[in-house]
Amino acid sequence: MFAEPWQAQALALAVRLSAQGHFTWKEWAAALAEELKAAADRGEPDDGSHYYHHWLAALERLVIAKALTDPAALLARKEAWADAYRHTPHGKPVELNAKG
Repeated sequence: MFAEPWQAQALALAVRLSAQGHFTWKEWAAALAEELKAAADRGEPDDGSHYYHHWLAALERLVIAKALTDPAALLARKEAWADAYRHTPHGKPVELNAKG
């Protein structure tokens, strides 16, 4: 069960990238375990409410480590989505423009 669509998309992206051979599921599990441990070390509650935030953080770290993207490109994409979100009327789908 997903609370928000982006959570399902993050799961699907991880599954797809693994299926394409960019990383093994064992590598993925290790990256997620590291992220969850880091969250616990920071004292974040283990109530499941941030699970997919940790999932996404682990995925971002892994795609950078595997040179599928770089930190600057990832940040630029996040900023483009945030800008698109801020400029999308309520109730309309958020879309990146051709430059995004």
